[in-house]
Formats: sequence, C-alpha cells, structure tokens
Amino acid sequence: MSEELLTQIYNAFDPKRPLEPDDPFYVKCHEVRGDENIINEVGRKIVRAESLTYQLYTGHRGVGKSTELRRLRRYLEEQGRKVIYFEATDHLDNVNVQYTDILLSCTRHLIKELQDNGDTGALRQWMKSRWQSLKDLALTEITFDNEGTLDLFGMLSATLRTESNTRQQVRAQINNHSKSLINALNEFIADAQKNLQAEELVIIADNLDRIIPTKVDEDGKTNHDEIFIDYSSQMCQLACNVIYTVPISLVYSNRVSQLREIYGDTHVLPMVMVRLQNGTIHPPGLVKLKQSILQRVSQYTEQPLVPDIFESEAVLDNLCLISGGQIRELMQLVQTALNWTDELPIRRLALLRAISQGQSEYGGAVDEEDWERLAEVSITKRVPNDDRYRGLLFNRCVLEYRTALTETAAGLQPSTKWHDVHPLIKSTERFDQALKQYQAQLGNRPNQESGARP
Repeated sequence: MSEELLTQIYNAFDPKRPLEPDDPFYVKCHEVRGDENIINEVGRKIVRAESLTYQLYTGHRGVGKSTELRRLRRYLEEQGRKVIYFEATDHLDNVNVQYTDILLSCTRHLIKELQDNGDTGALRQWMKSRWQSLKDLALTEITFDNEGTLDLFGMLSATLRTESNTRQQVRAQINNHSKSLINALNEFIADAQKNLQAEELVIIADNLDRIIPTKVDEDGKTNHDEIFIDYSSQMCQLACNVIYTVPISLVYSNRVSQLREIYGDTHVLPMVMVRLQNGTIHPPGLVKLKQSILQRVSQYTEQPLVPDIFESEAVLDNLCLISGGQIRELMQLVQTALNWTDELPIRRLALLRAISQGQSEYGGAVDEEDWERLAEVSITKRVPNDDRYRGLLFNRCVLEYRTALTETAAGLQPSTKWHDVHPLIKSTERFDQALKQYQAQLGNRPNQESGARP
C-alpha cells in the first residue's frame, strides 16, 4: 500500500474544508436531518419576498453549515441574485466581538466586492470626517488621501482584532456614528445595484456562530443577546438581504421569542441522526455517513471500504456512531486514526486511539458541576432554558437531532426534536459515574441508560 494513497485519503478528510455544491464529496443528508432544506427554508423566502429579508441560520459548529450556505449561494445566483459570501470571523476576535465589529466586517466585504460597481464617495466622506481621531486610536501612520476606501476600513478592522488597548475607544467612535455609517453604506449599495446585472443583493455572513459567549451585565445578558437582539435594528438596516449565522445556544435562550419577532423562523441544521431518540441505531443515518466516507475514498481507489480501507464492518460502524452524526467530528476521527496507520486497512486499535483522544478533549471541556447536567440530558433528551445547559450546547457536549414530518398508514407523524450527549462523552467512565449517581437520585434502575463503549 503506497504512502501516496494514505496521504490522498488523509487529505480527503480535511475537517476544515467546506464543500462546494458540485464537489464529488458532497452527500445530501436532509432525510436524516429532519428534512432540513436550506433552499426551501431560506432561499425561497429571499426570492419570493417583496421586501428585504434578514434571516438567521444556526447549527453546531462542524455540522456542515458552511457547505449548505455554499449550496444556498449557488441557488440564489441561479435565481439572478448577487451574493456576497464571507467568513466574518476571518477578521474578528472570537473571544471579544461586538456589533460594531460585525458592521465593519460587512462594510469591508461590500466594498471589496462592489467597489468597481458603485461610488464609495459617501463612505470615504464618513471616514474623512472622523479620520484624525480614528487614526490616533489605531496608532497608524497611514495617510487618508493615499489610501483606498477598502484599506481605510481594513485598518479599523485590524485595530479591533489586534489592539486590545484601544479596541473599546474605536468601537465607541463607530457606535456613536453607526447610523451615519449605515446610511453611507446604503448609498454605496444603492449606487452599486444600478450597475449590477442582478435583481437583488444578498449578504451571507458565515461563522458568526463561533463567537464565544460572554456576559455583559449582572443579569446574565450575553454578547450574543446584545449583538442579535439589542442591536437588531442596526443588523436589519442594511439595504440588502442578509443571512447571519448565529450560535446555536442563542436559539435556546429566554429571548427566543424576540428573535422570532425580529428575524422570523431561525433555521437550524441538526446532526445526522445515527441513533433514534430511544438510543437504537438508525440505519439510514449510518448509510449516509458511510456514503460520505466512500465518496472521499473512491476518488483515489476502487478498493471496497471493508476490508481494504477499514478492517471490519464493526470498525466502520463504530466510527460513524461515535461521531454522533457530526460531519467534522467524523473527518477528524478518520484523520487521527490514519495518523496511527502505517498501511491500510484502518484497524480497531487505530480507531480506539482516535476515540481516546476525542474523549480526552471533550472530557476536558466539561466542568465538574456539568457532569450531572449531562446525565440529565441523556435521560430527558431535552435542554432546559439555563445558561449552563446552553454552554454545553455551544461546546458541542450536547447535540441536537430531528426527525422529519412524515405521513404513514397510521397517520401523520410529527417532526420531533431532541438532544443527547456527544457519544465521545457518553462512552467515558466519568460519564457512567455521573449517570449512575443521577439515576440513584431519581430512584431509577442503573441500566436505564448507558454510554456505548467503543
């Protein structure tokens, strides 16, 4: 077995690579994701609505949102829309983000994409009138007249990301004049749209779901609440359609009704369902994950997955089940197992090493007082409206699943949503201990629920 083939397969499982719509690695999984369809749920609203739309899209990190958003971009472009897609966190500090940072990120990418189509004069005037104070705060020597509009706003974004000493002062300057900045930006958008061969402009701001939650007051309000709710009027003021990705934990806050009132339905991309709510294996979900693996491997070899790539069906099944139906986790597990593989097939011991590493990393993310909460979720299959549980959602210690609305001979079967603990956590001894302790408190039999051992 050549090292070249091992290297090719290894790179085919890059966990950080989003897929384009025509990528041969792409597998449609909506049937095992509650019939989720970003085209129907998000795209058609933009195409059919007479007014501008501002929508939220969420799901756990690594579930495949960026791939689905690329599918949405393709659909909207085919419908005659101009789409500006960008990964917002490329220019943001995930641990310290405020509304002004997102506004600047949108401004930079709009200028970058449309500066050949529209007049940036209003934006340059906005910057010029505040240049001296912003220049001093940014500690820069660049000269206003010698720089392009994109470079000027890029300087501000870089300051917000890297200069912690002056970050708040720059934000205050921008926030105090955000209304005039949005007005200038909308002038630029309107002028650019005159020259675009497109019916509408759509912004897709990806990766905002990675913003780490931090409390901003004593009442427990987070920066997520502040950005997407308190500053919602500004977030919904750009003169174009906008799709924002949001942290999944925000969807389970006590302000979810406000989110719905402002943005309409929040569209959630759940995990691939590899187990049913009662814990039994869901074969269609396993088939989809195996197909995702096969699509990657088959680009480089015609050898069957079993026994040439994986030594047994049990190893392949265990890989899919322990991932929890999270695509990025599946990719990471394969790469780690390959690191322990000198020649194919991937053997059980190599997979166990990958699982052990994942268990260690996820276990380290669980605070001591949260083990009981995880045990509770594993039994109730629900997430209470509480900051600690939302933190477990954000950290992917708890995953979300959905079944599709179906019609059977017995009648209409409604769509159901439930949560469960990540299998990499459920398969640890520490979780077993927490579960037994929790069951003892409830007076339940100790074998009611158990972590599936690899």
